[in-house]
Amino acid sequence: MNIKLISMLFFATIAVAQTQKENIEVFGNCNMCKMRIEKTALKTKGVKYANWTAESQQLTLIYNAKKTSPKSVAKNIADVGHDADSIVATEEAYNALPACCLYRTVSKH
Repeated sequence: MNIKLISMLFFATIAVAQTQKENIEVFGNCNMCKMRIEKTALKTKGVKYANWTAESQQLTLIYNAKKTSPKSVAKNIADVGHDADSIVATEEAYNALPACCLYRTVSKH
């Protein structure tokens, strides 16, 4: 086999081994939330794919485990006002959300 082909296969195998998929719980309630959550997740270094579903409150991530973790993604999402993976957004970040995105109930406080 050609050395170039062998090295390409080797690096492709390493990249696949570092790629992981995980679901994390993220709270929101509208399409603006979806856009904000997914955009923030995708801005996190190492995240390749992010899809949030309002009905299940789940964010599906595909990410490079060498570059990030679900906790890092959750922290970034909490920083923009959405509770994520047991990390609660600060009151300041939550209050900065548009009125349609305010998802917390009285029982959560």
